[in-house]
Amino acid sequence: MPIITASIDPVTRIEGHLKVDVEIDTVDGVQQVVDAHCVGTLFRGFEKIMEGRDPRDAPNITSRICGVCPTSHGMAAALTLDNAFGVTPPTAGIMMRNLVHGACFLESDILHFYILSLLDYIKGPAMAPWQPGWDTGRRLDSATESRLVGSYLKAIEIRRKCHEMGAIYGGKLPHTPSFIAGGFTAVSTAQNKTDFQTLLTEIIAFIEETYIPDVELLGALYPDYYNIGKGYGNLMSYGVFQEGAGTLFAPGLVNDGSEAIQALDIGQVTEQVTHSWYDDATNDKHPSVGDTVPQHPKAEGYSWLKAPRYSGTNYECGPLARMRVNGDYAGGVSVMDRHMARSQEAFKIASAMQVWLDAVEVGAYGYSPAAVPTAEKSGVGLTEAPRGALGHWLTVKEEKVAAYQVVTPTCWNCSPRDTVGNRGPMEEALIGVPVKKADQPVEVLRLIHSFDPCLDCATHVMRPDRKGKVYIVDRTGVREADA
Repeated sequence: MPIITASIDPVTRIEGHLKVDVEIDTVDGVQQVVDAHCVGTLFRGFEKIMEGRDPRDAPNITSRICGVCPTSHGMAAALTLDNAFGVTPPTAGIMMRNLVHGACFLESDILHFYILSLLDYIKGPAMAPWQPGWDTGRRLDSATESRLVGSYLKAIEIRRKCHEMGAIYGGKLPHTPSFIAGGFTAVSTAQNKTDFQTLLTEIIAFIEETYIPDVELLGALYPDYYNIGKGYGNLMSYGVFQEGAGTLFAPGLVNDGSEAIQALDIGQVTEQVTHSWYDDATNDKHPSVGDTVPQHPKAEGYSWLKAPRYSGTNYECGPLARMRVNGDYAGGVSVMDRHMARSQEAFKIASAMQVWLDAVEVGAYGYSPAAVPTAEKSGVGLTEAPRGALGHWLTVKEEKVAAYQVVTPTCWNCSPRDTVGNRGPMEEALIGVPVKKADQPVEVLRLIHSFDPCLDCATHVMRPDRKGKVYIVDRTGVREADA
C-alpha cells in the first residue's frame, strides 16, 4: 500500500500551537509511523523584547512566555540575575521560591494527566470536552470510565487549589511578581503557613489516593504503551529545587542503554537552526552567545523551534528524565513511563514542600539587596519547568540587557532535525508507533501528549522595540508592518 501522510494541525490539548506531520506505512504487517516532523507554527521573540531593558524586569517579562509554567520562567530569570549580580538569597527566600515553584509543578502535573492526556484513552459522557473525539482504541469498561471521569472533575478542583496555595506566598498565580534578583518579595506570617498547610495536606492526599492509582490503572489497561515511544532514550535534567548546597532533583544525564549518571556540562549545549526559520549565521551557537534572527521562508526550514543539542546529541527532558537521573524511577522510556514517573514525582515534590514549609521562619525576609552591576556581566539560570530543562542566559552592559536567550523544554523535546539531519526527540519517538486507523491516529496523540508540549514556551510573536515597530511573519517572509 502507498505511504499515508497524516497531519494533526493543530494538536489540541497542549499549550500553544503545534503541528505534527507523520508518514504511515505497513512494516512487518503492522501499520505504523515511519517518519515525522514536528512544526512550531508561531515565532517567539521574547529574547528581543528583553534587549535594552532594565535586567530586573526579566522575571516579570519572561514569566509571560507561558501561562502554564510562568513560575518556572520567573525562577530561571531570578536565578540568572542572582548569578549576574553576584547575590545569594537568604534561606527564607529560597524556601518560598521552592514552595511557589512546587505549587506550579503540582498544578501542571494534575493538568497534564487529567485534562490534557486522559481524554486520549477514555470516551467519557456525550458532551464537551469529551466529544467530539476519535472513538478508537478504547479499553475501559463503564465502571472504569465513571471512575476516571469522577477523578477528572476532582482534578479540576485540586488544580485550582494548587494555584491558591502558590498564591499565598506568590501574591497571585499565574504570573507571580514575587521572584526577584536576590530572593523573594514575601514575608511569611503564621496564618500563611497554616493556610498553605491546609491546602498542601489535601493536595498530597489527592496525589497519593487518586492520581497515582489512576495512572497505575491506565498503565494496567494499556501495558503495550510501556513499549511505545522510546525515541533515543537519552535523558537530561538541569536539576531543580535548591536545598542547601544541592537540589531536590540533581542535574545530570542518562544515556540510552546505561544506568550511569553522567555529569552535566552546560558548556556543551548549542542551538542548531538548519531546519528552523532562523538565520543560519546563528547556527550551532551556545546560548550565551546566541541570537534570535528570524528568516522565513527558508529552503530547509520547517519550524519556529530551534534544535538544542548537548554535545551534538539529542536528549529528552521532563519528569521521567528528572526521576531517572535522580535514581527515583527504575522503569524504561515510553509513553506510559512518562505518565508513571510524573505521578510519582508529584508525590516526591509535594512531600518535600512539607519540609520547605516547616523551614520558612515567620517574619523572616526572603531578600538580599541586589544592585544592577555597572560593569558588563553575564549570568545563567538553570532550573526545570514541569516539562523539563529550562535555561535563561543574560548579558548586562551599561546596566541594560544587551542579550538574552531562553532555551525551553519543548525546544529540546519537539525540536526539528539538526544540522546532520537527526530528528528531534519527539520526532524520533513517533517512529514505530502503531496506528490502527490512519484517519484517526489517536496513538500518535497519546505519544505527543506524553511529552506535554508547551509551544507557548517555544514559539511567540514579538514587538521588538518600544517605538511601535511590528514584524509580520507569514508564508511570504518577514517584513516590517506599519505601527
